[in-house]
Amino acid sequence: MNNFLVIILTATTIAILLNLFLKRFHVPTIIGYIFTGTLISYIFHLYSSDELNHIAEFGIVFLMFTIGLEFSINHLMSMKKEVFFNGALQVLITGGIFSLLAQYIFDIPEKSAIIIGFAFALSSTAIVLKILNDSGNIHTVHGRKVLGILLFQDIAVIPLLLMINIFATDSNSLSSLLLETFISALIVLGLLFVIGKYFLNSFFAKVVSSESDEIFVASVLLIVVGASYLAHAFGFTYSLGAFIAGMMISETKYKHQVEADLIPFRDLLLGLFFITIGMQIDISIIQSYFIEIILLLIAVMIIKTGVIFTILVTYVNKRISFKSALSICQVGEFSLAVFALASASSLLDPVINQILIVMVALSMILTPFILRNVKFLADLFIKEEANNEHIICSSGLHDHIIVCGYGKLGQEIVYRLKKMDVKFLVIEHDINLVKLGQERNEPVFFGNAAMKSILKQCSVKTCKAVIVAINNEKKLRLICELLNSFKEPINTVVKVADYEEKKLLKDLDVNHIVNEGREVAKSLIKEALV
Repeated sequence: MNNFLVIILTATTIAILLNLFLKRFHVPTIIGYIFTGTLISYIFHLYSSDELNHIAEFGIVFLMFTIGLEFSINHLMSMKKEVFFNGALQVLITGGIFSLLAQYIFDIPEKSAIIIGFAFALSSTAIVLKILNDSGNIHTVHGRKVLGILLFQDIAVIPLLLMINIFATDSNSLSSLLLETFISALIVLGLLFVIGKYFLNSFFAKVVSSESDEIFVASVLLIVVGASYLAHAFGFTYSLGAFIAGMMISETKYKHQVEADLIPFRDLLLGLFFITIGMQIDISIIQSYFIEIILLLIAVMIIKTGVIFTILVTYVNKRISFKSALSICQVGEFSLAVFALASASSLLDPVINQILIVMVALSMILTPFILRNVKFLADLFIKEEANNEHIICSSGLHDHIIVCGYGKLGQEIVYRLKKMDVKFLVIEHDINLVKLGQERNEPVFFGNAAMKSILKQCSVKTCKAVIVAINNEKKLRLICELLNSFKEPINTVVKVADYEEKKLLKDLDVNHIVNEGREVAKSLIKEALV
């Protein structure tokens, strides 16, 4: 126990100090986590364990859940070309090319070559989506193409793992395995669909009525972990179950608050996941096969870029195609899971397995630098074309009004905005007021406006103004502080009850402060003197 605590303390210290140093050079924290894992494994002679891997895998689970929140069933169907056409072509073509090269150029046995080839077709969902989300590029045209292909790759992990099972055993026929998988998929999707459609809204309504943030967070964790376990119990990946759970909750009015509450869990577990990636890097393998690993890394990334570019350039312009291809030219974390299972099933030679792990880890280390400079790299090869990368906002709103609070004043503001035909949305933390707004077919969303992630979800950076119409002075101050923390200036209009409440905001850069007491008094006197 003491040794375990020493390891945790050392890992945390290294991760913090290393990332503080790397941040000076704008190096993403992902790199710091990977290096931390490598250092820990050599300091304590500790290599990644199954238990640690299972815990770390939930970083991807929560990432996929938050991505699922952005995509309802209707939204996914609207992306069917990106997911099912682009994704299928990319996996099949890339996997086929790498399989043939592995078998005929490197003389690897056919079954092993197929596994390696299709594992190379997978990209890093964890790194790419995190960076695209953080930068806001997930809502650009090239971000949409990337997301579609990544979603199909996550689905493709299932038949790939099934393929390993087929290659490793002769006891089951192909037809029986396929039938078993098909039945399992129907059961999982059917159960999750029924739960999402008939139980989720009423369940959350009861949870929110308890007015306990702890119960709300615990309920969300129950849904995420429960859906992940259900998918895994039927032979699918944890992350696929989490993605479906996210899509179910995206159909409810609680999606923004759910996402805000889960971000700390997601980021913490993603950090642990990348530490376990670093723990799998064997420095002795790098020393012995350094040239081979570098050449393999370059070849894989160039071939993947070429394949994805060729698929996309048939219907979108060259610049978007090139940026999309660069974004997912690496090999991803699911490939490491595939190699681990194949090695355990004696389908991969131990040395080859280590070479592949190091190559994958290096490609993931390079990915943040590529994504941070994807525009610069595109400029080197392709001149920018006009109007080719318009932003697709998650809320679909630009130049809109965000109203914080749906009390009597908020309802009056909404009434007048509707009469003026101004685009708006409302953030409200009282579920009864949210239900009232929903009954009136008004865009009232359940969420805490005093959370930065909620404001981001409502496209605060592109809004015309934020009107804060709440009566809680502590929360009022917090919301104004958050609005001030954005780099972009945000037009903020705040209602205060009196002069004392106005003084609470005097040190903040608030564009307009409306003193309720003074304005009401002026109106009353004006009417009295008419």
